[in-house]
Amino acid sequence: MTIRSYHLYRYSIPVDSQVVLRNRFLKKREGLLVQIKCGRHEGWGEIAPLPEFSRETLEQAQAQTALWLQQWDDARSRNEKLSLDGLYPSVAFGLSCALAEMKGELGETGNYQTAPLCYGDPDELYDQLEQMPGEKVAKVKVGLYEANRDGLIADMLLEAVPDLRLRLDANRAWTAAKAQMFAKYVKPEHRTRIQFLEEPCKTPEESRQFAAESGIAIAWDESVREADFKVEAEPHLAAIVIKPTLVGSLQKCIALIQQARQQGIMAVISSSIESSFGLTQLARIAQQYTPNVIPGLDTLDLMDFQLIRPWPGSTLPLLELGCERVEKII
Repeated sequence: MTIRSYHLYRYSIPVDSQVVLRNRFLKKREGLLVQIKCGRHEGWGEIAPLPEFSRETLEQAQAQTALWLQQWDDARSRNEKLSLDGLYPSVAFGLSCALAEMKGELGETGNYQTAPLCYGDPDELYDQLEQMPGEKVAKVKVGLYEANRDGLIADMLLEAVPDLRLRLDANRAWTAAKAQMFAKYVKPEHRTRIQFLEEPCKTPEESRQFAAESGIAIAWDESVREADFKVEAEPHLAAIVIKPTLVGSLQKCIALIQQARQQGIMAVISSSIESSFGLTQLARIAQQYTPNVIPGLDTLDLMDFQLIRPWPGSTLPLLELGCERVEKII
């Protein structure tokens, strides 16, 4: 009988104190690393519920992961496969990545080209965009300040960089009136270079109306994670944004990507502010399943450290297993 074993670690990494998640500042990023072994094969995954966005807490995810690992080990005697159905999204994703690595199903090559992320100061973007090879794509968080200010910044960026394609994320922050205020400050000739605006309004119907009236393409983000969501082509819909930590297992994410491709809709793999460990796995998933789309993974610089697996080119210090910020649970 093949021997199975597993370990579970918990990490805590300080982050930029200016990061706002809905109604709170994120001061540290916490999560779990899971390692499973079956004979000579091993796989790893990251389980990191995102405060204000995940429905599960880290404590709930840790308890559920520990129980699943015990059941997975017990299942070997019955030669059974243990399902990921019914698990919290972050748990299902991390465990599915560990299983995929162990089975050799997750490619080694990653798509490390990122869309630079701007939280409000456009000056930070210019140098990055100048050095960016190939297609110039950047992402700006909107909805944190006044809508007219967001519109002015988006228009200024598009004016200053003629080949720029802009991704915007509002996280359902705007009323219909505020969304229209944003559009008012973006010149009509620039609107077609907004690749998409994620969920501009508080309801999908208001977002659809905004897109129809402004001509600005939209993308579904929060909607993707709702129980009744179906990938369906519709006017002005350019993309779906898949945040695997919030969506669920790797298999569920792959199914969404395939459905989007069949409908002619772009699928974008995006970060939930994972550590460098999780981000490198997301880059590998992006390369394997959405090879022609720049993923949204430019969140590492929000952190003070990298974790176990470094991101290519990053100069942040690297935390190893056994350090005080990485605690062995099991």
